[in-house]
Amino acid sequence: MGFFDIYNLIRSVGSLVLLSIGIFLVMKKLHGKYAWVSFVPIGRYNVLANTLEIPWTGVICAVLELLLVLCSVAGSVFKGENADIAIALTTLIIGVTLFVYRIRLYLRVIRVFGLKRAWIIWFAVMPWMPMIVIGIGKRFAPRRDVRFIEEWEAGTDPGAPVAAHAKKEKPTEGLSVEVRERTVKDFGKKRYLLKDIAMDIPNGSLVLLLGGSGSGKTTFVNAVIGYEQANATILLNGSDVYKDYAHMKYRIGFVPQQNLIRGNDTVIRTIDDAAQMRLPASTTTAERRKRVGEVLDLLGIAASKDGLVSKKSGGQLRRISIAMELVTDPELFVLDEPDSGLDGVIAREIFDKLRNIANEGRIVMVITHTPDRVIDLFDKVIVLARDSSRIGRLAFYGTPQEAREFFGRKTMEDIVLAVNRKDAGGEGLADEFIERFAAMRAGKGGEAQ
Repeated sequence: MGFFDIYNLIRSVGSLVLLSIGIFLVMKKLHGKYAWVSFVPIGRYNVLANTLEIPWTGVICAVLELLLVLCSVAGSVFKGENADIAIALTTLIIGVTLFVYRIRLYLRVIRVFGLKRAWIIWFAVMPWMPMIVIGIGKRFAPRRDVRFIEEWEAGTDPGAPVAAHAKKEKPTEGLSVEVRERTVKDFGKKRYLLKDIAMDIPNGSLVLLLGGSGSGKTTFVNAVIGYEQANATILLNGSDVYKDYAHMKYRIGFVPQQNLIRGNDTVIRTIDDAAQMRLPASTTTAERRKRVGEVLDLLGIAASKDGLVSKKSGGQLRRISIAMELVTDPELFVLDEPDSGLDGVIAREIFDKLRNIANEGRIVMVITHTPDRVIDLFDKVIVLARDSSRIGRLAFYGTPQEAREFFGRKTMEDIVLAVNRKDAGGEGLADEFIERFAAMRAGKGGEAQ
């Protein structure tokens, strides 16, 4: 055995010993049982995973480590080129799988101790070091509250089924939404973000999207506009948004919460530039200028079109942001908190403009945290709620008055509180209203108008 062979052996054994020490120290901080098992090669990950309440990850790690040992034994027993290739390939597959499951376990450690996700790089390269640092460092304390454990399992169970939406012919006008599910993969763990959300929104509607924090409003909007596609069917005036997204994205406008505008340009230059970038290439200069002028007039900013953007007030900046999307003449217009940071009078003016935009035959969908001051302008209300499995579901869709009657609440803000979790200051009635609305709509033949 040469010098480098001895060196590599010492380094490998040393890393395993240090890792065992690190797991032992972390186990002590977690007050886990059988911390001494940290020094047992095949048992170290199993006992840590049990303490972190993800036992199956530990079992899989233990089985994979055992298989690696068996592969090593097989390599010394079976000789020949074919046997060597088979054993090497099997070892590689098992090793990669074990690495993935260890990463899941390390991510759980990171979350339990409230660390930044970037720590996973350290764990992936040299796992014993962060384990020892966490185990020794006095400032690293585990978060063992019930809410954290619930959030870790959020969306991993699809939850109890609700009444199915009745099948019916899809409309050729307006917006038809059928989100069967929206899921993500979290290091092999499937999480449900949205499930069973369906509705038909007629053209000319100003729609309010309600829901507490974590209810899935942004995820829902991204699914509807095609930015993050779900297992869903989204039809806009008969056209499939997902199947023809390259074309359909120009028929959808989205205004984010932040104003993304250059301050050193004039208002008209800003809007005209947006028109040049987003209108079809066949649009003539005269047609483009006419469209820009129509948008300026509709939003009441024509008189100040030659002024610099940087000199405009908050309300005017929101109108400019809206104009940059509206200039493309979208059929669906989505806005995230267009009244953010604006006082009541200015906010009312913004929503009056949005009402006028909807009156032109468009669908305008709005997220706002202060809906009651302008609720009289809305035609429809969508209420999303996070059920007991932490999945965003449809708790209601209908008119504002129907929403008040359905929830038995006088204001939209009270409706949000009704479906919010108790630990978020709400009443915790999400499951009740989700099931009631699904049953009510199923009883009406699946109508969602």
